[in-house]
Amino acid sequence: MSETITFADFERVDIRVGTIIEAEVFPEARKPAYKLQIDFGPEIGIKKSSAQITVHYQPEDLVGRQIMAVVNFPPRQIGPVRSEVLTLGFEDEAGAIVLAAIDKAIPNGRKLM
Repeated sequence: MSETITFADFERVDIRVGTIIEAEVFPEARKPAYKLQIDFGPEIGIKKSSAQITVHYQPEDLVGRQIMAVVNFPPRQIGPVRSEVLTLGFEDEAGAIVLAAIDKAIPNGRKLM
């Protein structure tokens, strides 16, 4: 377990729901990954993300899927792609990433409470 943080620390992390509108293989990445375009609604807009989720997902299965992402980290350059948000997931028993799930439709851009 990590060190204890305050609720105020948690509130500083802006986790929002978005819908993947485009997913494609990212051949320039060092580890297998996809380039994602994610719609976070009118306030935040469409953001790019690089996600190492190739073990459990195919690009065509990701389009239309809602995900959670941290939207207030600074952008990170990953090869030729500027990843603007951190798509959230968990490692399975083999270390492959499984996306954090949303089980009911939520309007894009809503904040995790």
